[in-house]
Formats: sequence, structure tokens, C-alpha cells
Amino acid sequence: MDQAEGLRRLQRPPTKVITVASGKGGVGKTNVVANLAITLARSGQRVMVFDADLGLGNIDILLGLTPRYNISHVLSGEKQLSDVLVRGPQDILVLPASSGVAGMASLDVATQSRLIDAVSTLDIPLDYLLVDCAAGIAGDVLTFSRAAQDLIVVLNNEPASVADAYALIKVLSKQYGLKRFHLLPNMVRDAREGQALFAKIAGVADRYLDVSLDLVGSIPLDASLRAAVRSQRAVVESAPQSASAVAFAALAARVKNWPLPQGPSGRIEFFMQQWLRAEQAA
Repeated sequence: MDQAEGLRRLQRPPTKVITVASGKGGVGKTNVVANLAITLARSGQRVMVFDADLGLGNIDILLGLTPRYNISHVLSGEKQLSDVLVRGPQDILVLPASSGVAGMASLDVATQSRLIDAVSTLDIPLDYLLVDCAAGIAGDVLTFSRAAQDLIVVLNNEPASVADAYALIKVLSKQYGLKRFHLLPNMVRDAREGQALFAKIAGVADRYLDVSLDLVGSIPLDASLRAAVRSQRAVVESAPQSASAVAFAALAARVKNWPLPQGPSGRIEFFMQQWLRAEQAA
């Protein structure tokens, strides 16, 4: 990298990196990522979604996209990252994961380094990078959660979802020192149910963990949301006046008020380097 290229990278605007995680699958995490990304893009933000469920990615399916290539082609050296990115609704960029490719769910250090190099050479200015990681508390979930600047934990009103969300927060807090978590109840009846769900998990966390939990809203499950999923569209596009779409708009407005990163921590390659360091330390 020559001096001019290094200067151009230093002059890039900061990118806000947000990881969206969940303690268990089936809580609508990927749907949250897709609708948040499109809503942010609609307001003029430049957004990229990284499908970090590396072996079982599905955000392309959710949005009705048909990518020819995915991240496995970058890591094998067959394609450049710019060849793999696809455009989604509202011009969001999507970095597709592979689906059903053995070995992708757990990358060795050399392979991770190739991914970092690929992202570092991506010369696209972005305001937001949303990381849709796998569900659970193992593997890359913890490292992606630790590397991002903000973490949204999605949960719903099922005992297993609440218990697993608490387990994720506990592991990240006790073992890795994370202190700040944004909680998003999803597929609830109304805001009151979302607040009650937040109070349930916050009450236990206040007793046993040294963390700060923030309720960032709640997403109701309505008929429009179910119809959007079936039609492989985001509800904010197919039914922008629906209760769920209005809730996603409120979430995006709140996210936009989070402070922007300062200095090199705001660059995507820094995020990828943090991911690698977290993996090596695990």
C-alpha cells in the first residue's frame, strides 16, 4: 500500500459497526438486520450487511436475492470481495455467507487473515456495517460481538429465548468484559409486552451482572410482517405503514443517534482485525 492509498484510507469517514446477535435461533434476528439496514439506507445512509452466519447464511434468501458467489469464493481466492457483494433494496450492499459449506463455520487464523485483507482493500465509503451473526454463544458469535462497537441482542417472549439471551450477555460480560448491551424484544404483541420482557431480563442482570442494558424498542409481530417474510421482502418496503415497519423506523432513528466512532476504530478493517484478535485470544 503506497502513501497516497494510506492517506485516502485515513480520510475515510468512520463506519458504525453494529453486531446483531441472539441467544437462540428462530427469534427473527436476520429479519431485524434486513429491515434495519433498509430503513437506514432509505434515510440516506450507506449500509452494508455482512452475513456472518458463515456456514448457514440466509439473508439473501430473506431478501429474495440470488448471489452467484459468496464469502467462500473470497476465502478460496477465486473472487475479490467486490465481485461477491450484491445490491439489495434501497441500494444496500450484502456480503453473502455460504450455506451448507463444511468448514465455513470455524475459520482458521490464516483464512481469517485473508478475509481481513479482502475487507481492508474494499474502497467503498460506508456509514453502517451491520453484522448478522449466527445464533448461540459459541464460536464466531462471541468474537463478532466483541469486535463491534455496538451489540443488539434480539429475543422474544419464550422462556428459552430469554434464558439464552441472558446466557449470551453473561458470557460476554463475565469472560470478555463487555458492559453495554442493547436489547430488542421481537415478535411481541405490543410495546407493553416488550417492556415487560426487558424488565424480566434486566432484573436478573442487575442482581448478578455488572452490565448496562438498554431497551432500544420492540418489534410487534403483525400480519404484514408474516406476509413480507413469505414473499421474501422486507416489511418496511412491502407495508411501510404497518405496525412492525413503524417500529423498525423508530429503531433506525434511535440507532442513528448513537455516537459515531472516532479515529481508526471506525474503519471496517479495524473491525476485522479486532475479530481476528478475539479469535486468537479465545
